[in-house]
Order: sequence, then structure tokens, then C-alpha cells
Amino acid sequence: MRLGEQWSEIIEALPRDWERAVFELRVADPGQRERVELLLGRAADGETFRLDVERDALTVGLNPEVAGKVLLRLDEERVAGELRLAETRTGRHSLAEEWDVIVDALPPDWSHLLGQVDLDSSDFVDRAALRTGPMNPTLLDLRSLQFRAARSVGYGASVGMVRRCLERLDGESITGRVWVVHVVSNAHPVATQGPVFRLGGKPV
Repeated sequence: MRLGEQWSEIIEALPRDWERAVFELRVADPGQRERVELLLGRAADGETFRLDVERDALTVGLNPEVAGKVLLRLDEERVAGELRLAETRTGRHSLAEEWDVIVDALPPDWSHLLGQVDLDSSDFVDRAALRTGPMNPTLLDLRSLQFRAARSVGYGASVGMVRRCLERLDGESITGRVWVVHVVSNAHPVATQGPVFRLGGKPV
């Protein structure tokens, strides 16, 4: 069975409230792995490729439409293999859990990012700004806070600090959605903290 057909069967069988699905692709011909790596990234264990698919297009990772197109592209190039569902998550997660999902889906060489928390209510803004103070958030509007996070180079809060701040929001029943606006990978700045994020022509 072609990869696109395997994909369709698995997607159609997922529960209605699925939010995230992890797929494993094992390529039949070792000689085709290099080509698959160009489309999917490095194999998780040398033989099996991992696809993290997020139903919400605002999160980092593949959304279902993009994942389906990638697999169809592999079919066009006559790449044969076995696609299986390794993990699925349903329902809405806490902000801290969403952050964990995002970090897991980032490229292995990511250095820093621009993230955003969209709150479910403007009533949460004052408390959310206070609880996320260590992230140095910027208020975009009555419901959105932007922040920076850094892993190796660049300016921003650490991954662990971001998670701790989001746990504080969860602890006070402050709900919303966290996602990544921009992420920088393979950065090697010289005498600088790295690239500047620009939105609408303005540095942020």
C-alpha cells in the first residue's frame, strides 16, 4: 500500500478530538533514506523517521495538510515503506503541556524563538503578565502576550523558565494557547545576540 493510502486510513481512524499524532515511517529501501531525510529530517534511530503532526496549524510541526502532501511527494518518487501511528493525544492540554509539545517538535539545532500566548479572555491579562514576568512578555493586545525563549544563543528566557511560568498560569486556571511565531535554527552569530525578529516591518 502506498504511503498516501496508509496516511489516509490512519487519519480517518483517529478520534474526532485528536490534537497531536506521532507517526513512524520505516523506509523499505535503505538507498532511499537520504532522499527521505531531505523532506522529513534526520531519522530518529537511523532507520525510522518520526512525523509530529499537530492538528492546530499555529503550533510548530507538521499540520495534517502538509504531512499528507509530503507523503504524496514520496509516493511520486516511488519511496516504499510502512507508516504506523505511534502516539496520539486527544483533548486540550494545559499551557505547560502545550509548551512541551512545541519544544519536542522543534528542530534539534534551534537556538532561539519568538513565542506567543493567546489568552481565552482579556480578564486574564493582568494576572498573566504578572505570573509570566520572568519571560519579559510584551502585550500585543487585550489577549496576547509575546515572549522570547533561547536555548543556545540569542536573547530570551530558558526553556525551563518558560515552562515554569506557564505552569503558574495553569495553576490559576488561566487558559489559552501557546504557539511559536518564529524560530531560528543553525545560528552562529559573531559579536551579536543573533537575528532580530521583524513583524510588519518593525523589530520585536
